[in-house]
Amino acid sequence: MTPIDPQEILRRRDMRDVLTFTIDPADAKDFDDALSFREQEDGTYQIGVHIADVTHYVKPGSDIDKEAYDKSTSVYLVDRVIPMLPEELCNDLCSLRPNEDKLCMSVVFTIGRDGKVLKYKICRTVICSNYRFTYEQAQDILMNKSDLSDETVKKALKTLNFLAQIYRHKRIADGALEIEQEEVRFRLDDKGFPTDIYFEKPTDSNHLIEEWMLLANRTVAAHMGERPFVYRIHDVPDAEKMRHLNSFKRKMGDRVQPEVIDLLTIRAMAKAVYSTQNIGHYGLQFTHYTHFTSPIRRYPDMMVHRLVEKYVLGGKQESLPKEALQEACDHCSEMEQLAQQAERESIKEFQAMWITAHIGEEFEGTIANVTDFGMFVRLNDSHCEGLIHIGQVVKDDFMLYDEKNYRLIAEQSGRTFVLGDSVKVRVIRADVEQNQIDFLLADYPTNGNKVKYN
Repeated sequence: MTPIDPQEILRRRDMRDVLTFTIDPADAKDFDDALSFREQEDGTYQIGVHIADVTHYVKPGSDIDKEAYDKSTSVYLVDRVIPMLPEELCNDLCSLRPNEDKLCMSVVFTIGRDGKVLKYKICRTVICSNYRFTYEQAQDILMNKSDLSDETVKKALKTLNFLAQIYRHKRIADGALEIEQEEVRFRLDDKGFPTDIYFEKPTDSNHLIEEWMLLANRTVAAHMGERPFVYRIHDVPDAEKMRHLNSFKRKMGDRVQPEVIDLLTIRAMAKAVYSTQNIGHYGLQFTHYTHFTSPIRRYPDMMVHRLVEKYVLGGKQESLPKEALQEACDHCSEMEQLAQQAERESIKEFQAMWITAHIGEEFEGTIANVTDFGMFVRLNDSHCEGLIHIGQVVKDDFMLYDEKNYRLIAEQSGRTFVLGDSVKVRVIRADVEQNQIDFLLADYPTNGNKVKYN
């Protein structure tokens, strides 16, 4: 652990005596956010959202800064992480590990028992985290299943969770999108081969962290006024796609599973991007929003920290002109999308690897997409997605593609396949190099030479 210059501590708000903890995945190595909690004599709560002060160590124009800008984001593949910053920064110097003094950029709130923000302060701080919780450990505390003896910590977590639920319910009531997809996870053997696929679904402990990070992000964004700034924006969805989706929902009613509707909604959405032009965030229903809370893994958060340093904390560093700031926003948005594509392809690759051991087996699935060249089926137990080619949906029949109603119809038999339908399929091929899986319906005749198992 690298000691902090005592003079730097004197320049900051010292919050090392306040109960502070992190909540992260069990396998996390870098901890870039922490929460502090103190109940005050007047019955209000002092709650701090503390973010690793990465830009204190990474100076503009340095080699590390240039490399971080080029990458713009960390990339999380199934079997490894490609970090944006060097490991000694991510996992050591900037990581908010327990029982270590750390420098932070913080938003410290005074909050009433009803969740109302009474006041806030954006400031430099020094903290010392008391606990490092996993999401599972925090959830056990919330569910009264933990053997933790510290009642003060239990009360803090439960109060933070109570307030987070107030914020979450209000967002949803205001029209924020409520889309929660299970995250695909893999168990790998010693050689890196996937032996099992499982899912992680968000719990109250996940929502707790999410809501406090959202509050910090929108508070910082709203504080900036009209000054050039980096916003996280999300435009309204494509009107025509939403009309099709709403029409489909009315026709299908409860026949379609909620996760299928979620997939269609995501496909209709615009992509969230970084911009100096604030148009709000449609998905979250915030008029002002930014990314302030993850500077270890996102370069835009470093940009925001530097702007906060200049505008709010009296820093002397030069800020980019608005045009150059927008150019940086465009670059970071592009790199983020490339990273997300790489992460999706990594999941597909390991799903294809896993399913090579199950060629010829049958699985229950759901039609996840319908196209003019066939239909994609997502297996219920593993979320592996494979194609049934349009020429192999119904034997010796011609398939009609009904784009508006998300369905395929067999011309002669009239058999219909609609997005969201449950089907049973057989695995016939897996191409790991191309990340492609091919299925047949389980009742598709396999005699003859048209179907060949690999």
